[in-house]
Amino acid sequence: MKKSALLLCLAFATCAVAETNLSLPEGTAVKMRMENAVSTYGNKVGDTWSGRVTTPVALDGKTIIPVGSTIEGRVTRLTEPRRIKGKPTIDLFPEMVTLPNGEKYVLRAVMVDTNVGKGTDVSQEGEFKGNGMDGRDKKEIAIGTGAGVVSGALIGGGEGALVGAAIGGGATMVHWLVKKRYTVMPAGTEVVMELSRPMELSAASSGK
Repeated sequence: MKKSALLLCLAFATCAVAETNLSLPEGTAVKMRMENAVSTYGNKVGDTWSGRVTTPVALDGKTIIPVGSTIEGRVTRLTEPRRIKGKPTIDLFPEMVTLPNGEKYVLRAVMVDTNVGKGTDVSQEGEFKGNGMDGRDKKEIAIGTGAGVVSGALIGGGEGALVGAAIGGGATMVHWLVKKRYTVMPAGTEVVMELSRPMELSAASSGK
């Protein structure tokens, strides 16, 4: 009888240990909505950001990260390139997830998608990339070149038009070469992240 009771206690203890040493596997998707905007012009590296989990994250049918959990992190990279073909960049580094009951866990993940659209994308490194050169840019370059053609033609006829096109186009190209590109992830942006390493759910990893 005593032996059976001891075995039962050991079984419960083993289950308890297993329960407290759960971990979400690498690659698990975590969906959140940004609570504050992050931009290349309004923020600096080291600034903090936060988001709210919008879809429960489960393991073996059990919810591990409920809806409403808070994810907090830092901005680790911001770029505003001056080149025509460059794309502005925002890199978000998540550090911690706080559950509604106050439990905190270390979170390491990379961004894989957003709902911003409009020419933006997310790189393989998990960086948010803003618009590069678009149709409006090409139109403005064309307008600049066309203005040069008209001015040159008025001054020197056909030969002047060629010179004007070269001057107008060249000036516009110089303008675009030095112009900065910026991007923003507005508050409310929906972000999908994937764990870059397992998220430990043991008591030791909890900040509570």
